[in-house]
Amino acid sequence: MLGSKRFESIKNQGKIIFNSRFLKNFSSAERYEFLQLCHRRKYKEGEFIYYQGDPGTGMYFIEEGKVQLIIEPEADSEKDDFIFKLESPESFGALSIGYELRRFSSAKCMTDCILLGFFKPDFETLKKRHPAIALKFMEKLAMIAMKQLDITTKTLQEHTGKVEAYSLQFQSYYHSKKESI
Repeated sequence: MLGSKRFESIKNQGKIIFNSRFLKNFSSAERYEFLQLCHRRKYKEGEFIYYQGDPGTGMYFIEEGKVQLIIEPEADSEKDDFIFKLESPESFGALSIGYELRRFSSAKCMTDCILLGFFKPDFETLKKRHPAIALKFMEKLAMIAMKQLDITTKTLQEHTGKVEAYSLQFQSYYHSKKESI
């Protein structure tokens, strides 16, 4: 029989995965398979999980504690840091699984934290073991990325105009297309 500490840990992990907004469209069986690939990590209050500009290597689910995402402005900017606070059962860093992105923010623990990490090698394992779940995961990432692109484009359009906002999309597409040839 499982010890009470181990049972409580598994129960807490299950609560996170089953209450996650990120995984809400996954079946219970799919969430269970996903949970099997997550790694439990402990962090102390004030400890950084990663820094803005680091290569993205994985995503995290908050099991216990509070995390702040900090976006630091450019050195010559007079703006203050932007801080976004998260707690259980939220997740962060998901786009780093499917895309070669550097971190947009730093992630720092506001309290002692227990996080479930899901990293690129775990995604590779998921693809081999359960390709349908991996596909569903990538579809979720694509939906998040497209939503962010839509919001960003609309905001950019408000500040610069339609031509400038959409021409950036065309330019970036055709520039990246030439590089991949």
